[in-house]
Amino acid sequence: MTESPISIERRGAVLEVTLDRPKANAIDLKTSRELGEIFTDFRDDPTLRVAIITGAGTKFFCAGWDLKAAASGDAVDGDYGKGGFGGLQELRDLNKPVIAAVNGICCGGGLELAISADIILAADHATFALPEIRSGTVADAASIRLPKRIPYHIAMEMLLTGRWFDADEAHRWGLVNRILSSDELMEAARALADDLASGPPLVFAALKEIVREAEDMKFQDAMNRITKSQLATVERLYRSEDQLEGARAFAEKRDPVWKGR
Repeated sequence: MTESPISIERRGAVLEVTLDRPKANAIDLKTSRELGEIFTDFRDDPTLRVAIITGAGTKFFCAGWDLKAAASGDAVDGDYGKGGFGGLQELRDLNKPVIAAVNGICCGGGLELAISADIILAADHATFALPEIRSGTVADAASIRLPKRIPYHIAMEMLLTGRWFDADEAHRWGLVNRILSSDELMEAARALADDLASGPPLVFAALKEIVREAEDMKFQDAMNRITKSQLATVERLYRSEDQLEGARAFAEKRDPVWKGR
């Protein structure tokens, strides 16, 4: 039986997903499909509230598409499985927070995987690039997402040149939230995940749907969708026990107890 290229660990309401494909934690079709199943199960499991995606070791977070597998017959445009490449970037209705803990080299599809997360923490030795231009192909997901995440001209320079940049520059452009030492990275990611897991899951779901749906809409159009009850997660929140609990906890000067209903 082939050993899985992904390890998962559940800590209460937090799911840790670790790419473990030496040497570069690159993703082939099999790995992508498995990631899709893992993140679909995470999305659909009401007892899980936050996920962390990281890479094994300290050298590579993820080198992206496995070019050796492609040379052996894996089609670049093959069936990546649920959620598209890496299981995250096209997964519908993923309304739970995902943290990327970038522990090393993060390039190509690996960078696309990282920017599919909601929060990115990076080790101080992490490096980043979109080198697809040098192999005559396109970083398609990054071409869509990156100019919306960082200044347009910076994103275009990275896409057009494929140049490498370090964690400090990634932080300067707002691509990563925080830089930590290698020893502190997972500790910080877990602490953040635990903090989020104790928060209001219905609010997080509503926030993620609002942000996702409003990304390419005019302000008033997005507001109209909310006020006309056209966003399912917002309506669920407004009719929930948790919203009443939040108001009661505030009035009673105590911490709320979120039940996700």
